[in-house]
Amino acid sequence: MTDEDDRRAITAAMQRLFAGTPLRSSGKLDIVSLAQEAGIKRNKLTHKHTDLKDLFYAQRENRDGIPDNEVKLREQIATLDKSNQTLRDERDRYRLTSETFARALHVLTLENDSLRQELAKLDGRGVKMLPPT
Repeated sequence: MTDEDDRRAITAAMQRLFAGTPLRSSGKLDIVSLAQEAGIKRNKLTHKHTDLKDLFYAQRENRDGIPDNEVKLREQIATLDKSNQTLRDERDRYRLTSETFARALHVLTLENDSLRQELAKLDGRGVKMLPPT
């Protein structure tokens, strides 16, 4: 393998690792995984192609050591958490509304029972039936 082939392999390996799609390594963003991913010996990377090693470390530092696919997953999780909280808030509003309706129904039922008892006491006195329309 020529130096140019090594450089291409290292560059391609860096892209795969940062994209979170490793083929030959664990996918960690470290020199050992980069060398495995590129299919070269680590010392070749650390001693011969130091510019690529430095570039790899700089890019890793800019990303806080997190591959692209993990960044996307974290963004998706944040979006889902926000959606989940919105649904919880809506559920709580519906629960409060249903409890309010249940109390109102209970009060109306008590009033209706009270009116029926008063009607029964009247025994038809003072109550006129209206003709059907």
